[in-house]
Amino acid sequence: MIGVGKIKQYSNVLDKPLSKGKQEVSLSAFAFLFSELVQYNQTQVDNIAELERRLEDAGYSVGARVLELLCHRDKGNRRETRLLGILSFVHSTVWKVLFGKVADSLEKGTEHEDEYMISEKELLVNRFISIPKDMGTFNCGAFVAGIVRGVLDSAGFPAVVTAHFVPVEGQLRPRTTILIKFAEEDRAININIKAKLKDA
Repeated sequence: MIGVGKIKQYSNVLDKPLSKGKQEVSLSAFAFLFSELVQYNQTQVDNIAELERRLEDAGYSVGARVLELLCHRDKGNRRETRLLGILSFVHSTVWKVLFGKVADSLEKGTEHEDEYMISEKELLVNRFISIPKDMGTFNCGAFVAGIVRGVLDSAGFPAVVTAHFVPVEGQLRPRTTILIKFAEEDRAININIKAKLKDA
């Protein structure tokens, strides 16, 4: 038949190429499932900090799996070994796969040498959530912070990752900033290990 191509069969789901620009999960389905995740965890905790920690833990396992999948499919099982390389990978590749676009910005902190920030004007996990006044500073971005921490930890760059609201002049909703703090001793250990591997 003319115009009908043969559909390639994949023996393993990991061999299937990542889709380019096509959403595989509907936004409404994701919003519903994420809302259920938040509500379930809300019933299991006593305070906001504990709720954010539980969301971060849920995101952590997602991040570890996303790194494994992307390294297998896109990089031939190779992982980034440079700090700026892994940050750029999270800011662009991971963000695009998860949210359909590159993050709005990746910046280095001005106060501390080992701080970096990924900012998003309207983070998807905060878009459909209305926070009651009694929950004050609760930020669903903790889930995304957990994803970022999972990617970084699994790649060998342990860090403390937190989500923060940052007010923007002229906008009704604040932007979300994912703050990444690398521990100085962890960075030193990582550099020493890489130097030993290079010499071997």
